[in-house]
Amino acid sequence: MRSHPFASGTSGSTAVVLGLRQNLAQFMLLVAVNALVGGTLGQERTVLPLLASQTFHLDLYTGALTYILAFGLSKAATNYFAGTLSDRYGRKPVLVAGWLAAVPVPFMLIFGPSWGWIVAANVVLGISQGLTWSTTVMMKMDLVGPERRGLAMGLNEAAGYLGVAGTALATGYIASTYGLRPGPFLLGAAFIAVGLGLSVLTVRETHHHARAEATSHVPVHSGTRAGLSSREVFTLTSFRDRSLSSVSQAGMVNNLNDGLAWGLFPVLFATAGLSLERIGILAAVYPAVWGAGQLITGALSDRIGRKPLIVAGMIVQAAALAMVAVGEDFGIWLAAVILLGAGTAMVYPTLLAAIGDVAHPHWRARSVGIYRLWRDGGFAVGALLSGLIADAYGIPAAVGAVAALTAASGVLVAVRMRRADHISAG
Repeated sequence: MRSHPFASGTSGSTAVVLGLRQNLAQFMLLVAVNALVGGTLGQERTVLPLLASQTFHLDLYTGALTYILAFGLSKAATNYFAGTLSDRYGRKPVLVAGWLAAVPVPFMLIFGPSWGWIVAANVVLGISQGLTWSTTVMMKMDLVGPERRGLAMGLNEAAGYLGVAGTALATGYIASTYGLRPGPFLLGAAFIAVGLGLSVLTVRETHHHARAEATSHVPVHSGTRAGLSSREVFTLTSFRDRSLSSVSQAGMVNNLNDGLAWGLFPVLFATAGLSLERIGILAAVYPAVWGAGQLITGALSDRIGRKPLIVAGMIVQAAALAMVAVGEDFGIWLAAVILLGAGTAMVYPTLLAAIGDVAHPHWRARSVGIYRLWRDGGFAVGALLSGLIADAYGIPAAVGAVAALTAASGVLVAVRMRRADHISAG
C-alpha cells in the first residue's frame, strides 16, 4: 500500500500521511466507536415493534411504524447538516455533539408514558445517529485516502451493524427474561456513556487529512472539480452525476427495505407464533450477516469495482424479501434473513466507497451527507409505504411490493451508473 505524505491544511510544517496502515490506531478506534453507534441503534431493533403492540396496543401497522418514520426523517436531515458542519467546524466536534444528543434517548424509551414519547425519542436518536455515524464515515475516508476506500467502508459499516446485531440479540434475551422495559434500554445507556467518553478523550480531528488529499486529487471528470457550492454539490449528488445519483437512489431503496424489516418483520414473526427468543434470533441474524459480510465485500469492491456488487446486491435483497413474503416458518425466514443480510453487505459499504471515489475531497463530506440524506430518507419512505400496504393488504403484500421496488433499483444502477470511477480515483 502506498503512503501519501502531504503538508497539512492547518499547518505548513506538519506532515500528514494518508493510508490505513499509517493511521491504523486511530482508524481502529473509530471502528470501535462506530460499533457503539450501532449498538445504540440496536437497542430498539427487537423490542420497539413489540412495545408498540404489547404495551401501547397499537393495532394499525402505519401507527406502529411512526417511530421509524420519525427516526428516518430526523436522521436523513441531520446527515445533510453533518457534512456541512464537518466541513466548517471539523469532524470531532460534530461526533461529540452526536453522542451528547443521544444521552436522553434510553430514559425517554424507559419512562415514556405514551407512544408520543417513543416517537420523540426516535427523533432525538435520528439526530444522534446522523451526526455520529456520518462523522465516523467521513473520518475514515479522511484517514485512508484514495486507496483501500472500499475496505475502509467495509470495516466501518461492519462494526456498526455487528453492533446493531449483537445488541438486537442481547436485548431480545433481556426482554424475554426481565420484560420489555427497562432492561434492554439500560444496555443502550451504557453504550452512549462509553462512546461519548472515547470520542471526547481519544478521538483526534481528521479534517486536515482531507485537505492534504485535496492537494493531489485528480477529478474523475470535469463536473467534479473542487470549487463547487453546496447547491451544486446537492444537485450533482442527487440528480446530475450518473454515478452519484445512481448510488443515492440505491441507498434510499436499500434503507426502505431495511425500514420494512425493522418495523414489520418482528410483527410478522410474532403473528406466526414464533417465540420472543426466535424473533430475537431473526432480528439479529440479518444485521449480523450484513455486518460480517462487509468485511469481505468492501475490500472486494476495491478489486472488481463498485457497480457489479451494487447491482448484484440489490437483486439478492429482492429475492430474499420475496422469500419472506411467501415463507411461513422459522427455517424459511432464517434462510431469507441470511440472504437479505448478504445482499445488503454487497451494497452498503460499496455505495459509500462509490461516493468517495467521485466526490472531490473539498466537498466529499457534503456529498456523503447528501447521499446519506437520501439513503436514510428511505427509512421514512419505507415506514409509510410498507405501513399503508400492510394495513390494506397484509404484511406479505407489503414485503412483496418492496421486493419488486428493490429489484427495479438494481436494474436502474445497471443502466445508469458508470463502472470505472474507482479506477480513475485510485
